[in-house]
Amino acid sequence: MRKVVLWITIICLVFGCLSFSVFAVQRVAGDADGNGEVNLRDVVLTLRHLAGGWNVQIDEKAADVDADGEVTTKDAVQITRHLAGGWDVTLQTKEDEKQLTMRIGDTPVTVVWENNASVDALKALVQDKPLTIQMSMYGGFEQVGSIGTSLPRNDVRITTNSGDIVLYSGNQMVVFYGSNTWGYTKLGHITDKTAQEMKTLLSNGNVTITLSME
Repeated sequence: MRKVVLWITIICLVFGCLSFSVFAVQRVAGDADGNGEVNLRDVVLTLRHLAGGWNVQIDEKAADVDADGEVTTKDAVQITRHLAGGWDVTLQTKEDEKQLTMRIGDTPVTVVWENNASVDALKALVQDKPLTIQMSMYGGFEQVGSIGTSLPRNDVRITTNSGDIVLYSGNQMVVFYGSNTWGYTKLGHITDKTAQEMKTLLSNGNVTITLSME
């Protein structure tokens, strides 16, 4: 056990100067950063999440590898043992509920959604049937479209990046392929497309976005 703790400490020291963000492809047990594989970065992010005060975001369901409903140091140790090999460790997650999914035209995209009232309301809105939003290009950096109803909002002034999804004026969804600074409520971020791929998807004419629970 001491060796495991020592290894975790060394990992934190080695990676302490790095800045991490969350990427999600498909939920894999132990894949806290959502990039599709389990590695040392997942241990670091899980520990930073538990320490608090770090500006990190993790997939808590994936990090909860003992499937007890919460992320604890035990989960970080389990992931570390799994990576070390030779340990009788099985990583698991709770049975997933339906997830909020997005398609841009016919292209499915992977989104890490925010944990806020706006996203909860959006999920409820599409619970029974998909919602298709007619988007329009605007400003050379975004596509915007009416959701058809108002959602809870908590606008803050932010500078967006390519792939960001935000709520504007409480009733419009904006998806960025460039950057802008304004008062928005963050909804999520598309993680499986590069900036160039986002530009290709969104900068060549108006698109439709389809949201559904699957």
